[in-house]
Amino acid sequence: MKLAVLGAGAWGTALAIHWSQSHAVTLWGRNPQSVAAMRALRENRAYLPGFALPAALELSASLAAAKDADLVVLAVPTAGLRQTLEQLAASVQTVPPLIWVCKGFEPGSRKLPHEVLGEVLPGQRRAGVLSGPSFAQEVANGLPTALTLASGETAFAHDMAQALVGPRLRIYVSNDVVGVEVGGATKNVMAIAAGICDGLGLGHNARAALITRGLAEMTRLGVALGGRAETFMGLSGLGDLILTATGDLSRNRRVGLGLARNEPLAALLGNLGHVAEGVSTTRELMALAAALGVELPITAGVGQILFHGMPAEHAIDLLLNREIKREFAWPGEAHPTNPGR
Repeated sequence: MKLAVLGAGAWGTALAIHWSQSHAVTLWGRNPQSVAAMRALRENRAYLPGFALPAALELSASLAAAKDADLVVLAVPTAGLRQTLEQLAASVQTVPPLIWVCKGFEPGSRKLPHEVLGEVLPGQRRAGVLSGPSFAQEVANGLPTALTLASGETAFAHDMAQALVGPRLRIYVSNDVVGVEVGGATKNVMAIAAGICDGLGLGHNARAALITRGLAEMTRLGVALGGRAETFMGLSGLGDLILTATGDLSRNRRVGLGLARNEPLAALLGNLGHVAEGVSTTRELMALAAALGVELPITAGVGQILFHGMPAEHAIDLLLNREIKREFAWPGEAHPTNPGR
């Protein structure tokens, strides 16, 4: 199969390296100078240093590379998804089937990636989201990984999952596009919270509680947006949350650790050298929560720290001293009073 991976960040590069073992892959980057450097060095030193680019992997700065592809994989940040789709539509006569691997909400519009796709390419039905617990470095290194591919076209999801799996990459199939996207977006905010928790030295008990309540928060919002609760118990929900909240390779967790040390947000983001989607996602989630009437206390606490200068210790105290709530609705109760909030 011919693949065009659009986006030469860490994740796009890792996927391109992995799939080059069994497919004809072209990796596209928007910056011609960066693409030329990768071509000369056979390495993406800016975003995935230390991993050689296979000789079979093609590199391009032209979206015409997607013209003859059997599948286009969109690995650009969510903030750049709309522009990339518009450029793709202008560059090829017929847009191939699409899979996106970006996570988050479009800044400003608060739209999920499938909604952006629907606005730019309204007739594109052979499309889906690939998400789950996955650090780019581990995928590039050939370590075992399991992901979820969700699409409204079930046959497309099955076909693509079958084509893209490998000895070290397992892909499960879902038709809950909203649930998979919301899980991938919201876990980044919880990872910031987990980093703050660990940075303050609050212990393993506190981290376990935060992850558990964070999952409840993710599920509550996902269901309000049209996702299914069981999706959040899977790879794109709980699985991705555990990885991002506890793994030292997590950029969002590193932001939280820095915030616990009272480091300025701008300096933290500048030192990362990569996008930490959880920062912009926090702002979008706060607006969504207000619009939908959904309580997101952990997200609200992270937002107060990120955007309003609240000391991390104060935000933790507010969370711990909220009024007592039921963890779940009681059996047979038709209208529970704020269970699990």
